[in-house]
Amino acid sequence: MQIIRATKTAQQAGAYYVRIQAMARKHQIPLEVEFDEHDTPETKYIVVVDDYLPVATCRMYAIDQQHVMLGRIVVLPEYRHKGLGTLVVKEAEQWARELGYLTAVLESRDNKIPFYETMGYVIADPNMIVGDTFTCIRMEKQL
Repeated sequence: MQIIRATKTAQQAGAYYVRIQAMARKHQIPLEVEFDEHDTPETKYIVVVDDYLPVATCRMYAIDQQHVMLGRIVVLPEYRHKGLGTLVVKEAEQWARELGYLTAVLESRDNKIPFYETMGYVIADPNMIVGDTFTCIRMEKQL
């Protein structure tokens, strides 16, 4: 397995591939919803590649000068429970630190809260965020 900070178009296409396969296809999420206003040229992506196949990803973008949003943390179903979700989040956190961010923020699906708590994230706002596809809660971690 190789972890990549996707700075080239082909690498970013790997992030999109994982999201299409594991989210858009599985949950019937339209591409216009899965790929939103936060998928811009400034957005950072982490991609895990198994040989040549992209298998996990994380998206990262600035909220402000101190806060960075981590999201679209996705692992292909056949690669789950192998630590890849943890791997992409830790790599994104390290990259965020290097870029000078102080706090990582994410909106966890309600059933994934315990996973993020094991990584040091705490609930920042107890109000649930009800979206079209998932119910989420805002969590934060000091970097």
